[in-house]
Amino acid sequence: MAAMPSHKFSRRSFVAMSAALPWALRGVASGLAASGPIPVGLELYSVRDALKQDPEGTVRTVAQMGYQVVEFYAPYFEWTEAQTKQMRKLLDDLGVRCNSTHNDAKTFGPQNLNRARDLNLILGSKYMVLAWSDPKTGPDGWKAVAEQLNSAAETLGQSGLTPGYHNHQAEFTGAVGQRPMDFLAKNTKPTVILQLDVGTCLEAGSDPVAWIRANPGRIRSIHCKDWSPEADKHYKVLFGEGAADWKGIFQAAENVGGVEYYLIEQEGSRFSEFETARRCLQAFRATHA
Repeated sequence: MAAMPSHKFSRRSFVAMSAALPWALRGVASGLAASGPIPVGLELYSVRDALKQDPEGTVRTVAQMGYQVVEFYAPYFEWTEAQTKQMRKLLDDLGVRCNSTHNDAKTFGPQNLNRARDLNLILGSKYMVLAWSDPKTGPDGWKAVAEQLNSAAETLGQSGLTPGYHNHQAEFTGAVGQRPMDFLAKNTKPTVILQLDVGTCLEAGSDPVAWIRANPGRIRSIHCKDWSPEADKHYKVLFGEGAADWKGIFQAAENVGGVEYYLIEQEGSRFSEFETARRCLQAFRATHA
């Protein structure tokens, strides 16, 4: 193999390769893509109607399916401390972890961040993910988002929590290197995780595998949501029925991205919420194996 020309081996290249090295070595040492089984969870928005009616019963049902992790979304912020502690007890009894939560922008505001932090600590979370930001018309808007995430990293880091950002279509719109997600990755602290939503990345015309490889060590979790270009399907397909290259995504995530857990997410399908979650988990296991 020809040697890399010295003038092209920039500081940026060195930093990227250095960040990726621990994850690559982990795969080599184990003889597999990762050092051990990576847990699979469910973003509970997938069963939102059931969760609204019976939060504890919903978590029990999800655990019985075989999900090892759950990710609560915005409504958890309205729980009392007692409700949150009761949910944590249930999770512990079931052997299920809440590694992260999804949060509105207002939850990351100064008036709410400390309360969200406290609830996440009770739940046992590691990551507080900003789940949505209104699309911005220019770089100033995205700069404000990056600053909010960096500020949250300083506040949450004191308690052992880490903020993250979850993409939608708008963040992957534009030329590579100029997309909002590229801006956020470049202008946030390396500790801020970049939670990849595969389906919205695909719909925007971007390559999930390339994104993972461009951000080594920062893709700690992935929303495994498929997407189909067929007009009557789009997000209604089950895991594995859409356009995603799951084998390639898993390989990149585990060798380079630093993934710690996967999360099935479904916006709805031809089946009920629970049946959709069950079928997606079966398909995930068959594909990931």
